[in-house]
Amino acid sequence: MYLARTPDFIKKAFPDFTWNVDTSKKEIFLTFDDGPTPDVTEFVLQTLQKYKAKATFFCLGKNIELYPEIYAKVLADKHSIGSHTYDHPSGWTTDNSAYFKNIETGVNLTNSQLFRPPYGRIKMSQAKELKDHLQIVMWDVLSGDFDEQISVEKCYQNVVKHTKSGSIVVFHDSIKAKSKLYVVLPKILEYFDDLGYQFKGM
Repeated sequence: MYLARTPDFIKKAFPDFTWNVDTSKKEIFLTFDDGPTPDVTEFVLQTLQKYKAKATFFCLGKNIELYPEIYAKVLADKHSIGSHTYDHPSGWTTDNSAYFKNIETGVNLTNSQLFRPPYGRIKMSQAKELKDHLQIVMWDVLSGDFDEQISVEKCYQNVVKHTKSGSIVVFHDSIKAKSKLYVVLPKILEYFDDLGYQFKGM
C-alpha cells in the first residue's frame, strides 16, 4: 500500500526529512531510485537530455560497483547523486548497526550527503542518528512505476495530478519499473515542459 501524494500531516510529523523543495519558481525535482541499471539508466539519461532536464539519482552502492561505466555517464551528464544504501535493506526490519554500516558503504561510493531510505522506511532512532550528517530526502509524489498492478495511464496520472512547483517525484531506473518508465517519463517531461517547468537536481 502506498499513496501517490504524501499527505501534509505526514510531512509535518517528520519535519527533519526533505519532502519537497521550497521554491517560487516553476521547478520540479525528478528522482530515480535503485540504479544504475543497464539500458534503463541509459534510457533515462537520453530522455532527460532531450529536454535539457536535470534529476537526482539515488543509487545503490552495489549497482555502482557492478556498472561503473553507467554511473560515470550519470556523473558526466552532471545530474545530482544521492545514496540509496548499498543493497536496499528496509530500516524497519534491519538492526541499527547493520543498517548504518550498509548506509556508510553506499555513502562512500556516492560521495553524497543526500540519502533516501529504501521503501521510505526508517526507524526514528535511525533517522535521529543520521540527520546531523545526511539530508534524508523523501518525496511528495510517487509515480508507482514499480507497481505491476497499475496501468501505464495510472502511473502517468499519479504524477500529472499531484505534481506542482517544488515537488520531489519518485521514479525508478530499474528493470521492474522499465515497462512503465519507458512510456511515462517522456510524456511527463513533455507535459510539464509545455507548461513552462524546468527539471532540477537536488
